[in-house]
Amino acid sequence: MAGPKAETPGARARALAVLRVRGTAQAVALLPAAVAVVLVAGGATGHIGGSGSGWRTARWVAIGVAALTLAVATAVGVVIARARPALSPTVPVPEETAPDLYRMVRDLADRLGVPPPSAIALTPDCDSWLEDRTHEERRARRARLTRARRAGAGARDRRSALFGRLRLAPSRSPGLGLEVTAPPAPADVPREAPGPTGPVLVIGSPFLWWMRVAELRALLAPVVAGTGPAAHPDIAAARRFVRGLDAAVALAATHPRPDPAPHETEPPDTAPYAAPAPAGPSRGLAFVGWVARLLLRACRDDAAEMERGVAAASAQRAQGVDYGLRIAAQEQVGLAYAGWDRLLTRVALPAWRMGRWPAQLDVGVVAALTELSRRDRLAEGFASRLGERPACDLLEEPGAVDEAISLLAARLFHGGPATPGPDWSPVDWGAYPEEVVDRKWRLEAARLHAALDTLPRPAGEPVPSAPGGGYGPGFEPDLGAEPTLDRVLDRLSAPGGVEHDPEAIAERLAARLSSELAREEAAQRRSAAAGGVPGLAASGQGVAGEPWLDGLTPLFPLQPPRTGRELLADHVTAMVCCAAMDTAGAAPGLDWLDGPALLVDGSRKTDLTAPVLSLTEDGDPDPLRAWLGGVGVRPDKPIRLV
Repeated sequence: MAGPKAETPGARARALAVLRVRGTAQAVALLPAAVAVVLVAGGATGHIGGSGSGWRTARWVAIGVAALTLAVATAVGVVIARARPALSPTVPVPEETAPDLYRMVRDLADRLGVPPPSAIALTPDCDSWLEDRTHEERRARRARLTRARRAGAGARDRRSALFGRLRLAPSRSPGLGLEVTAPPAPADVPREAPGPTGPVLVIGSPFLWWMRVAELRALLAPVVAGTGPAAHPDIAAARRFVRGLDAAVALAATHPRPDPAPHETEPPDTAPYAAPAPAGPSRGLAFVGWVARLLLRACRDDAAEMERGVAAASAQRAQGVDYGLRIAAQEQVGLAYAGWDRLLTRVALPAWRMGRWPAQLDVGVVAALTELSRRDRLAEGFASRLGERPACDLLEEPGAVDEAISLLAARLFHGGPATPGPDWSPVDWGAYPEEVVDRKWRLEAARLHAALDTLPRPAGEPVPSAPGGGYGPGFEPDLGAEPTLDRVLDRLSAPGGVEHDPEAIAERLAARLSSELAREEAAQRRSAAAGGVPGLAASGQGVAGEPWLDGLTPLFPLQPPRTGRELLADHVTAMVCCAAMDTAGAAPGLDWLDGPALLVDGSRKTDLTAPVLSLTEDGDPDPLRAWLGGVGVRPDKPIRLV
């Protein structure tokens, strides 16, 4: 196996440049101490200054400055060294759950002549990389040692208390026939086997389900080759230094100064959830953040060039491993990314918004990519690979891993509790049309019907005898009407007066739908915080202290917030689909690339968007009425709401 020094010298030279920045910072911190030592030693030997009061004052000033500088430098160094670098959200894959996958990776590392990765993890993304997690292992070992020390100290305290009650010295207890056995001291506790010290191989989960075993091996070759440069002591030290600086900057950014300017006020709804931190520690963290940012700017270019050199060395080392197959695998990466993005935004997102999460996303991406291969001539031939062994066969229980990845994807891209519950339950693909598509359309139709109730009653219609309260004088809400599609068509297209202008009505409906959705989402987040993880809303962190996810807010939102007009078009489309299902025999369906679909006579209807936009944007109902007539929908019949 080639040693770590067999890498190209470019990355090592850049790593040494990064370490020189660290050495310069240490030299600056030690400079006042060196000056103080020289003055004190020179005064004691009579070579510098004399015994006058001026020299004595200078020596004491130098000693004080040196002590203060060393104290500050030590505090800054401790914060940087103990800061927790950011970790990618992943699902760990222990070796006992994927022995074939670990065997393949180790064989690949042997062929490349590099150390194998210490562990493997999966991420809901179309990418693969190496991630150093040695700081987490060191933190875990320190925690285990602390628990062992506390257990030993508690046993000794209990033993001393027992002999105190007996008024006997512990050393004399064996002579009385009283044998008390205490747990071993921390020094006698058996040492655990050292944890993983190398980088962790993070693999995008869509690759395992879509790619074949040979393709995955070729794709991972340059990534696994990166363990060689990662084992180089200079490169590893430079990376640890940069990660510590980055973690210190993030730590300072998450602890802002608590004393706002006189004109600033704290929002009233934040007081119950976060107590102000003391001013001293916050100012100290701000200073540490300033120092870390200064050092990062000094070594930023060299660190970037070091990583480029590492990537170049890894790619060069992996050239002899399945080079031709790797070109085909790279084509699969682009295809997998396209299918994964469509699956998340078109299929998974509607379910997430309803409190349901598809439990087999990676299985769904295979179906989506197969459908894309069937539709797109650029993807011809890709589906023929499906007869070969998929890479997910390297897992012992791919279904359980897929479910864990699906839940993590839901938390990352939408937000939600860490565990399933009544308002956050999984859904299978077979039940998706009935439990997600149909329910989604019914809920949106009910929301649109309720929004229409808040509009003023059209002129000429009778006024109910007991109008609802809470409205302004002279305003009669449109209550009591049946939930029909004709009602929507008439209100969005009927001209006449300022009160009944279609454009004004559309704007009012859009604003009403936006505010109603915002209230529903806020209620869902409060319910998730109350019923999910205890103390989640107060701590602002996920389970197990995950700083990257609070369980309620998505880390990577898939789409920007929808505008009011987009919401109105979606709700009108849902109303039309409900009317088609109730009066024309249509059925809800699932399209792997476009999400919820309306099936008429077993075929998907794809021409509904333009008529709906014509109604909501231009107030023209004729295209939609023509579409309804062609499908056989009765717009005058009431529809079933949830």
